[in-house]
Amino acid sequence: MSGRMGQECIYKFDKGVIRLYAKKYLRKPNSHDVQQIYTFHEDVHGFPGMLGSLDCTHWECDNCPTTWRGQFQQGDHSRPSFMLEAVASQDLWICHAFFGASGSNNDIIVLDQSPIFNDLIEGMVPGQRFICNDTTYKYVYYLVDGIYPQWATFMNSFTTRQTEDDRRLYFQNRQEGARKDIKRAFNVLKQRRGKTSKPSNAL
Repeated sequence: MSGRMGQECIYKFDKGVIRLYAKKYLRKPNSHDVQQIYTFHEDVHGFPGMLGSLDCTHWECDNCPTTWRGQFQQGDHSRPSFMLEAVASQDLWICHAFFGASGSNNDIIVLDQSPIFNDLIEGMVPGQRFICNDTTYKYVYYLVDGIYPQWATFMNSFTTRQTEDDRRLYFQNRQEGARKDIKRAFNVLKQRRGKTSKPSNAL
């Protein structure tokens, strides 16, 4: 099969996937979805108002062109890679994905390029309030690790030097336990990629 024919087949396949699954899966959460996610995460993890866990992972490129290797390679990875930023809920629903940043970047640089907060800036976020400690909050938040900035939309874990207090240590353990949702989602994606990328003897 020629390269052009392969591209046309992939394009038609993508259009078919979008036509079949866009209305149910390939969309952003609406107000009803957000309320269900709130309730589910509060019941499972004990975090009211949590939309999901945000993180980045490296997606290795097996056939990266030689001329691109410099910008897509990072010292601690043997092969060139792209960065995937995603938000996943407890049931593995990836409600945000930003893919394609160079693998030589870190999570903060990817966040600066990401459209994750475009709806918030434009006032298009589903209006679902939640109450925590007798305080009403207007917008969702994401669980993140310590590298992310201290923004109102992020709930960071305490650093190890600050965990002498038992309450902070308890919060850190619960927060890190809840963040396994996004790690599990990344593992599922990479396992599926590993199964589908194996060469077939029938070809």
